[in-house]
Amino acid sequence: MTDRELDAAGVTDPALRQAYTRCRQLNARHGRTYFLATRLLPVARRPAVHALYGFARWADDIVDTLDGTTTPTQRAEQLTLLQHQLEAGLRTGESTEPVVSALADTALRYGIDHRHFTDFMTAMRADLDITGYATYADLRTYTYGSAEVIGLQMLPVLGTVVPREEAAPHAAALGVAFQLTNFLRDVGEDLDRGRVYLPADLLAAHGVDRQLLRWSRDTGRPDRRITAALREFERLTRALYREAAPGLAMLDPVSRPCIRTAFVLYGGILDAVAADEYRSVQRRAVVPRRRRAVVALDGLVRVGAARLRHGTADERAVPAPGSDTDTTSPLRRIA
Repeated sequence: MTDRELDAAGVTDPALRQAYTRCRQLNARHGRTYFLATRLLPVARRPAVHALYGFARWADDIVDTLDGTTTPTQRAEQLTLLQHQLEAGLRTGESTEPVVSALADTALRYGIDHRHFTDFMTAMRADLDITGYATYADLRTYTYGSAEVIGLQMLPVLGTVVPREEAAPHAAALGVAFQLTNFLRDVGEDLDRGRVYLPADLLAAHGVDRQLLRWSRDTGRPDRRITAALREFERLTRALYREAAPGLAMLDPVSRPCIRTAFVLYGGILDAVAADEYRSVQRRAVVPRRRRAVVALDGLVRVGAARLRHGTADERAVPAPGSDTDTTSPLRRIA
């Protein structure tokens, strides 16, 4: 976390500055696509986004570790501890755990509904025990807590030019689109963790089961039935991007380049999976570096245009903890 970002956000307490810095480090290390897009936000809003992502990454790492040194019981205990730290942090506005401290401060500053964090933790706990989903509807129940609420957490930070409830369904859809993109890209890695996020009925419709996926992973050999199933899952995911797209124009103009860049880059992962002939059981598809650079440059151009048009008053709009955070009305005037 740069001093400039923290100063712009009004974070002055040394311990809290260190907490936000820790979250930024987690974002930079684990979320390359997301971190790149976040850098297109006004500097004052970046710490909050890093706090939201850092906490999500922290919880996800607990349930997804593959180091072989942590037992399922230990992971459950760690998640329970984090749950207690979260509840106390949201109640008091502070915590001795840096990632929770930054999250609690962000939630207070932006008035983020605490239920979004509770629902997220419920989804993380499901990952400790549930290894597959029978139907797409079952999967969407899981992704409500693991992905939709992330989009809903972000909305107060990004700002909107319409009533927030109007933008909320699109933000939720985008959160799920991003996660389903990851599921499609990471089929093999998730299988190594003992999980299959592709719905069993979708797989079965193409003659695929967990045993066939395991065979393909172990042998490195593709199978046309798996390819067909992954292609159908891609279609479901692209439908969510279409559902989310109208929400981009509902965001604060200075936040749009960030989310549009994430929208394009994550969509590019789907393109990369298709270009790799849906071999994500065997390997992870990667968006070419040149493509990432082109999208990032376009985002920078859009940032410059937005700031020239709408000025920098946005940087003074970061709320103090506990203040009124409704920015809808003034933003409607500059849309």
